[in-house]
Amino acid sequence: MTINRYESTAVYSKVTEANGFVFTAGVIPTDLSRDVEGQTAEVLTEVDRLLALAGTDKSKIVQATVWLNDIRNRDGMNKAWSAWLGGKDAPARACVEAKVIDPRMLVEISVVAVK
Repeated sequence: MTINRYESTAVYSKVTEANGFVFTAGVIPTDLSRDVEGQTAEVLTEVDRLLALAGTDKSKIVQATVWLNDIRNRDGMNKAWSAWLGGKDAPARACVEAKVIDPRMLVEISVVAVK
């Protein structure tokens, strides 16, 4: 089995591909001044870029995990999420509240896709 890693550091890879599956690390926003909808849109744009590195795209996501710093932000996150999906190809998804690295960081998302 071949394992491909993209944008790796000594600590982690942003994307790992193995056995036809593509896994992203948790993707976080860089513009922490935005609201949850804006941060989510930024994160999802980065998810698109990372999936493309491994030769796949959002239509092939089979599972997603969303971490919110406050579960009350779920509606704003879902607004950006739904716009990104365009009403189709919704994967299995978990959405939970969790402490994140920086309290201004409102969302983190990780996905698993197939090739």
